[in-house]
This record gives sequence, C-alpha cells and structure tokens, in this order.
Amino acid sequence: MPITNRNRALEGSLLSDHEKKNFSILEFIRRNGPITRADISKITDLNIVTVSNYVNTYINEKLVIEGGMEASSGGRKPTLVKLNEEHGYAIGLDLGHTGSEGATMIGVVTDLSGKIISKIDKLRAKDSMDRIIDQSLDMIEELMGKKGVIKEKVRGVGIGIGGVIDKGLGTVRDSSKNGIRTSYVSIKGMIEERFEIPSFLGNDATFAAFGEKMHALPMDVEDVIYMYSDVGSGIIIKGGIYCGASGSAGEIRINYPRNGDYLKMSKNLSLLLPMGLDLGLISRAQKLIKEEGIESTIPQICGNDLDKMAVNHIIDAAKAGDTLAIELLEDAAVNLGVRIAYLVNLFNPEIVIIGGGVEKAGSLFLEPLRRTVRKWAFEEPANIVKIIPAQLGKDAVALGAASIVIREVFIKA
Repeated sequence: MPITNRNRALEGSLLSDHEKKNFSILEFIRRNGPITRADISKITDLNIVTVSNYVNTYINEKLVIEGGMEASSGGRKPTLVKLNEEHGYAIGLDLGHTGSEGATMIGVVTDLSGKIISKIDKLRAKDSMDRIIDQSLDMIEELMGKKGVIKEKVRGVGIGIGGVIDKGLGTVRDSSKNGIRTSYVSIKGMIEERFEIPSFLGNDATFAAFGEKMHALPMDVEDVIYMYSDVGSGIIIKGGIYCGASGSAGEIRINYPRNGDYLKMSKNLSLLLPMGLDLGLISRAQKLIKEEGIESTIPQICGNDLDKMAVNHIIDAAKAGDTLAIELLEDAAVNLGVRIAYLVNLFNPEIVIIGGGVEKAGSLFLEPLRRTVRKWAFEEPANIVKIIPAQLGKDAVALGAASIVIREVFIKA
C-alpha cells in the first residue's frame, strides 16, 4: 500500500535512491564548492560517471554552475563546480513558543547556500494560535517584498512552532503549563493556497536540530539530539529528521492531567514534568530571594525588579561568581541531565546539542550536565556522546525551517 499524506522532506528513510544521491551530492557541493567532480566522487563514494551525470543535470537546470579550473600537474585541468546560490530562495519562520514570556517571531529569507538575505524579528503577542497563524502569513508577505528577494524564486516556506503537532489534522497544541491552545486551521494549507508554494510545518526543536545539522555540524554526523531547553527535543537519526507518526516526536514530558491527579502524582513523576524554557530558574530564584531572603547579586543585575528577571540575569550573576546563581544553574543542569541520560540510552546519539538560551552559561551549566549524563547513562553510549552548546542562537529554528526547504529543492533536483 503506498504511503500517502507524508512529508518526505522530513523523513529521510522514505527517500528514493535517486533523491538520496541528489541530496548527498548537492549538499556536498553546498558545503565545499567550488570543487571537482572527482573530489565529489571520492567523498560521496559514488563512481565518477554517476557523479558527472548528476552534476550535468544540475548544470542544465542552472542549479549548479561551472567556474574556474583546478591546478593540475599534467593533462587537462579539471573543472570546478559550485552551487548557484541565487537559483532560488527559502523562507523560514520561527513562530515562538507559547510557554515563554516575551517570545519573538523570527522570519528569514535565505539563498540556497543558507545565507540569510533578509530577516524580520518581532515580539510575539499573547494571542490565540489562530491569530498567530494570521500574523505568520503577514510575515511571509513582508519577507517576499524585501529588497533583493525575487518572489518568483521563493521555493517554499518552513514553519517551526512550539507545541504538539498533528500533521494529519493540521493542528498545533500548546502543551505548556500556561494552558492549551489548539488551532484547527491548517497553516500549511493556508500558505500554499495564498502563496502557491510548498510549505513544511514542524516542531521548533526539530527544525532547530536540522538547522544545527546543516550549518554547524560536520556532514558525516548522522545521529543527533537537540535539546530545546526543557520544552522539547529534535531528533535526527541516520541523517534524517525523525518526526514520528503524527509529527509530534520529541516531546520529553508527560501530558498534564486535568484534575487533582496532577497534585497526587507530581512528586513521583517529577522527572517527567516540564521545567519550562527557563528550566524553572526564574521562579526558583524569585522564591529563594523573596521568601527565604537568600543573599544574591541577581536583584541588582535585573534592576531590583524581580518580576523582570530573565535567565540571562541569572547567567550573568553566575559568571560574576554569585553563589546562588551558580547553585541554581547546577541544579537545573542535573535535572535536565537525567532526562538527557535517558535519551542517550534510548537513541545512542553522537551529539547532544543544548539550545534554548541556557547554553550561554557555558561550563557553569554544561559541566554539571555532562557529569550527570555520565552518572545516569550506560557507560557505552555515555563514552560516545558529545554534549555541546548550540551554535545558531535564536536564529536556529528559522534557519532550520529554511534549510528544510533547501533540502526539498535538492532531493527533487
């Protein structure tokens, strides 16, 4: 029975052999061009005739261009090829996370190399998911009208959003403790109807993971977990994004019961309950300073207004040697580290990337987290995995969403 209603760009295992070769060759050219056909053949392990046939097709489609000659010790000099970066553009949107205060919506336009051509960064209003979707359509319109962007060359739109996604129904549900908001409108369908271009809807952590894979990690790294603080994870298996049956894979939390059972169960299930995008740092700091009178420089750093405290204030205090801030980061690292140890045992990844903002604390957070993973994970996967900070910062989701479009262009070349 044929598989229907699937987004193959997000599921590497469903790609045909031809599509896999397309992506492998074009991704290598994107990362390493200008380069010779012979070098592509050596690295991709495809024979030179196959590589030449594929590259010639890309040249005919103006997706790849020839330029220059490589130095040769004798005989005919080999021709270099490189990606035609202006062959098309990709739009990526990060619609922000519903559970975070002061969340921003970020939109980017990139060329086919992933270079950002234009960017929009707006504060996300506290509004219904339907209204957020309406705002995202306006952002796409604005991005398409930016100087240097040729509307007809936009190849697609990727949309990363926090929440539990059901690709079949086209819904996005906020699973944070702040409440449940569900959109029963298919944002994918609305974009494709209005702009007549393909669109790809995905979880923000999933797209952030792919953004890091495409822009910050070596090409041969294939098994990756991206921790979006404590609000979700992105999973890459054998180079392909793992989304699960409905698109909601990566949620590392349980669902909140809607009755008193939550209070009865919370103590026993504390490691499965979400700490939030800020890892619970802010509420914990406020409680210890306000109610228990713990001395700290955090209030001074946030202007003596604890209600305006942000994670960055705690990180800055910790870097300046504040004892309370250091202890808060260590406690949060241990809690998150136990979850990561479970995922390390389950998926045996090469890399775990820590994102969402807390990675800015550097070794103050990462070292206790690494110690915790080594303590709780099995020795074999713990010895293999590298735990590193995210490199793309707040643009990770939007860049990852745009990279999904680029990948689609490559596999369909």
